[in-house]
Amino acid sequence: MELRHLRYFQAVAREGNFTRAAAALHIAQPPLSRQIRQLEEELGVLLIERGVRGLKLTEAGRFFYEQSMQLSARLDEIVAGTRRLGAQSARWFGIGFVPSALYGFVPELIRHLRQADAQVEVGLSEMNTLPQIESLKSGRIDLGIGRIPFDDPAIERRVLMDEPLVAALPLSHPLARRARLTLDELAAQPFVLYPARPRPNYGDHVLGLLRAAGHAPRVVQEANELQTALGLVVAGLGLTVVPASVQKSQRADIVCLPIDAPAFTSPLILSWRRDDTSPFLAQAIAAADRLSRQGA
Repeated sequence: MELRHLRYFQAVAREGNFTRAAAALHIAQPPLSRQIRQLEEELGVLLIERGVRGLKLTEAGRFFYEQSMQLSARLDEIVAGTRRLGAQSARWFGIGFVPSALYGFVPELIRHLRQADAQVEVGLSEMNTLPQIESLKSGRIDLGIGRIPFDDPAIERRVLMDEPLVAALPLSHPLARRARLTLDELAAQPFVLYPARPRPNYGDHVLGLLRAAGHAPRVVQEANELQTALGLVVAGLGLTVVPASVQKSQRADIVCLPIDAPAFTSPLILSWRRDDTSPFLAQAIAAADRLSRQGA
């Protein structure tokens, strides 16, 4: 599959007609039809239904159109960013971060780095710890902020802090007025686990803590996003466990209670390529150290 296949298919889907699409693309109609058939053959599905009343997208075609448009938009951003960096002789510095890190000092770190050097453009990517490792090794990001210890000879790591974990419950929960929860009380409740994938992840860390204490939590629902998990908590499916900094979101429909277990913490870990000697990376690591200590 090549980019032109996406561009041709999007034109046909947008115009709703092969003739108009061919004119918009400045090509003849027969080659356009052949390209669309090649795309369908490669995917193994019918994307466009052709009938006497014209054409329409199949269910698979509608899905492929929506997703390919998102891909094209992202590609346009990459092209524009590349040209901008080339024109300004600027350097790209990519940061991958787990969503829960944004409730602590990380937003201030990002603000600091974006203002630190006019010749460095800071890019941000939301991703879990495991994808961060792969993205660091491939050069897609330069700094990872995650929560799962992961040994790799190519990656240097530094634990910035061990953040206490708290139980998130809906306001209507019978335990919501407690000052704190014991492990027995926590483990007895139905549990909303996040993230669901990729594994291993923060959810596995929480389950590991409970199992190490002799408990087998009953997971009733998995969610990929923190806010989705909190929404399911509000809906009454169960409780979840979040880093204490999440309380800064000040959701009025959630109460967060400390857990009566000193070991219930989550590390916040900085990761970077072991052979990266960039001065800007060194500045970023130093800033993260300083801001995390201030936050603690």
